[in-house]
Amino acid sequence: MAEQVMLPDPARPNFDGWTCPLPLRDHPAVVMGHGGGGQLSAELIEHLFVPAFANPLLEGMADSAVVTLGGARLAFSTDSFVVQPLFFPGGSIGDLAVNGTVNDLAMSGAQAAYLSCGFILEEGVELSVVGRIAADLGTAARRAGVIVATGDTKVVDSGHGDGVYVNTAGIGLVPDGVDIRPQRAVPGDVVIVSGMIGVHGIAIMSVREGVSFGTEVVSDCAPLNGLVAAMLDVTLDLHVLRDPTRGGVATSLNEIAKAAGVGIELTESLLPIPETVANACAFLGLDPLYVANEGKLLAVVAPEDADAVLAALQAHPLGVDAAVIGECVPDHPGMVVTRTTFGATRVVDTPIGEQLPRIC
Repeated sequence: MAEQVMLPDPARPNFDGWTCPLPLRDHPAVVMGHGGGGQLSAELIEHLFVPAFANPLLEGMADSAVVTLGGARLAFSTDSFVVQPLFFPGGSIGDLAVNGTVNDLAMSGAQAAYLSCGFILEEGVELSVVGRIAADLGTAARRAGVIVATGDTKVVDSGHGDGVYVNTAGIGLVPDGVDIRPQRAVPGDVVIVSGMIGVHGIAIMSVREGVSFGTEVVSDCAPLNGLVAAMLDVTLDLHVLRDPTRGGVATSLNEIAKAAGVGIELTESLLPIPETVANACAFLGLDPLYVANEGKLLAVVAPEDADAVLAALQAHPLGVDAAVIGECVPDHPGMVVTRTTFGATRVVDTPIGEQLPRIC
């Protein structure tokens, strides 16, 4: 009897040779994407760390926790810095270590008062490098008006530390009447960005990869506490503040949309993207919305306050290029979209990992 041959069923797709275009999410070990600020980072935090540390203060998932101690409202935050290279146009890991924590506190409306500082040094790193980083850190602290009040130093074996890692934690007072958190965004709110986006990530990439874009791209690394103070002088009722570091503007806005249960609609033509960044992203195949910033903030404010807040930003040296880029809407809650210059709408999702790892 002749062997029966099974013909393919035209109604069933043939999956032979198919590959998944996205990385698998079930990782038995840590991957670089877990540190990128995207979906993998969120899953690591939500499914591993939050259950282990479960308490009401963690539920806000903000840049800093606001606690009450001795009758005072304090913002409290910590951040670790593993950027490579250690020095880059516009700053160093020392500058980032101060400004990153100062800015996280500022996103709760707090003025940073005190920092702790921990250095993890690799055996063999030159003391001149450590000294330069420490000097940068001290200068940045004085510029931000914050005191480095305590610290720690550890040394690890050669080959296990990549030079220098730095951790800082900080505390600051939250003014009375200020309630800034991602859950406060509501439909009708206006979304403002304080300046040109994507600069820091491209500055790091250009040095790390030795790629020239015709001109030196300088990081926007800066303390934003003075900028936030200028906004609070206009109104205490700022709904949301966020500094779009890892994962860029796109990731921060997605976090806000999900936390508040609102949709966010951007207008592509309003996004302040410097030509150098736009050209670099086109060359590298990157989207500026996902590229990290270290001296910019996103503000979500009531429509009646938007003009005054925008004017206050533009009057400050760090907010000259501030712009309204979108609004919160009742449609597609938890999702960010942008209206393109061609009149179409595209979804701006949270990335799985990170386009540019180790940028802070």
